[in-house]
Amino acid sequence: MPEQLWFTEILNRLFGSAVTSLLSSLGIHPKHPATPIPNTLAMELLVVSFLLILFILVRSRLSVDNPGGLQHMFESVEGFIKSQSHEIIGHHSEGYTPFLAALLFFILSCNLIGLIPGFESPTAVPIVPLGCALCAFVYYQTQGFKHAGPAYLKHFLGPSDPTMSLLIRIPLAVLMLPIELISHTARMLSLTVRLYANMFAGDMVTLVFISLVPIGVPILFLGLHMFVSLLQTYIFVLLTTVYLSGAVAEEH
Repeated sequence: MPEQLWFTEILNRLFGSAVTSLLSSLGIHPKHPATPIPNTLAMELLVVSFLLILFILVRSRLSVDNPGGLQHMFESVEGFIKSQSHEIIGHHSEGYTPFLAALLFFILSCNLIGLIPGFESPTAVPIVPLGCALCAFVYYQTQGFKHAGPAYLKHFLGPSDPTMSLLIRIPLAVLMLPIELISHTARMLSLTVRLYANMFAGDMVTLVFISLVPIGVPILFLGLHMFVSLLQTYIFVLLTTVYLSGAVAEEH
C-alpha cells in the first residue's frame, strides 16, 4: 500500500468504501480497495476546493470604488493574460481569457502546494500534467472548429494558396497531413513532459536538501522551487495561447 498523506487518509476513511463500490460497479477494480483515492487526486481536490472558495470570496467582495488587495491581484493576473493573448491571438482573444486564467490558477496552485509540509505537488506525477495538456489540446481544437467550421481541417493540409497548382497542392496535402497530426500529438507530450519533469526534479532537490541540511540552506531551494513553479505555469499557459492562436488564426 502506498504511503498516504494525512489529507488522503481522511478522504479514504470518509469516502473510500463508496469510491470502491462505484469503481467496482463500473467494472474497475482498484489495486488497493481500502484506499482507492490516491494522493494525487486528493491534492487536486484540495486545490479545486481552495480555488472555488477563493473565487467565491473575491466575487462577494467585488467593488469599483474600493477594491481590496485580493481583487487587485486577480485583476492584475486577468489583465496580464488578456494583454498577452491579445498580442498573440489578436483582437478576438477576449473570449479565451477565462479558460487561460483558470488553467493558470490551477497549475500554479498545484505546483506551489508541494511547498506546504504534509502536502505534495500533483503536477510532479505524470497523470496530472497529461490531464492539463489534454484539456488544452481539446480546448484549442474545439475553438478552431467553432471559429472556422469544417474549414479548420485545412490547417492540417499545409498551405492553401489558391494560385498553387493542384499537382503541387494535393501531394503536399498528403505529405503534410501525417506531419501535422504527429505535430499536434507531440504538443501534448511536450506540455506534459516539460511540466512534470521540472516539478518532479524541483520536489526531489528540495526533499534532498531538507533531509541533509534541515536549517537555513533549504530556504534557497524553496525559493528556487517557487520560481520554477511560476516559470513552468507561465510557459504552459503561453504555449497553450500560441496553439490557440494557430487554431483560430484568420487568413488574410
